[in-house]
Amino acid sequence: MPVTDPTATGTTWSVRDGLATFDEPAVLLRNALDAVFTRWGTEAGARQQSYPPLLRAEDLRSLDYFRNFPHLGSPVTRIRPDRLAALAADPPGATTALPASELADATHMLPSAACYGCFLHLTGTSADMPVLITTVAQCFRNEDHHDGLRRLWGFTMREIVCVGSAEAVRTHLDRHQERILAFGAALGLILDRAPATDPFFEKDGARSVMQLLAPVKEEYLHTDGTAVASTNNHRNFFGERRAIGHAGRPAFTGCVAFGLERWVHVLGDLFEGDLAAAHRAVRQAGEVS
Repeated sequence: MPVTDPTATGTTWSVRDGLATFDEPAVLLRNALDAVFTRWGTEAGARQQSYPPLLRAEDLRSLDYFRNFPHLGSPVTRIRPDRLAALAADPPGATTALPASELADATHMLPSAACYGCFLHLTGTSADMPVLITTVAQCFRNEDHHDGLRRLWGFTMREIVCVGSAEAVRTHLDRHQERILAFGAALGLILDRAPATDPFFEKDGARSVMQLLAPVKEEYLHTDGTAVASTNNHRNFFGERRAIGHAGRPAFTGCVAFGLERWVHVLGDLFEGDLAAAHRAVRQAGEVS
């Protein structure tokens, strides 16, 4: 049986402090899921890309990250050079954490979503045709609590990103809304589509007011409330903030996101811990989705 207790250990996976370790059956299932979602992207015309594992805090500031999501952030820093000798002299077990006084100022952050690297990479570019990109990243969110694979500190996110006109983005999201629900149904999952409440936009801005009228993010929820995927319409926020152009105007952007460990969780639940059976089902459903 898969392990769902935040601190428990079993034969399939274990989770401690919001960080998961997978044994081979879970690794194979996660890889099979990622192969399906990657194929969806390439079939839509998306180019596969990867981005640096760290993001500059300066760049995230331009995206209102510290206004909207400071609680999720995981800063990356280094030990201060003048504290190296003193730290090395500490006896084993002297401390369980590095005090902030030992650390330099943080200039970089771990990504909390895979698409940030994409939009930062596209800064200052322009195209007349829609641009589609698929990417996968280890992402980190400093959640207020952990819950097995449902709510992790570090997790794997696959995204399919569309950059273009408002119509192109809407078509991209609509296509994948249908595909997510059909894939879930083929697996025997009941997924409920519901609006989410964590848009990229600053909370007191005009776009957040519009969010009340037309939700920009929708999640796909398993019966236990686990959000396994989402569709996100950023409108022209990233186009304006990062000078990404389409047909002479700030581009609209949207992305489809999949939390791979969450899919492993819901399939482990559905198949009562038989991840080999879940793996076979994903491969079969993936062929017709």
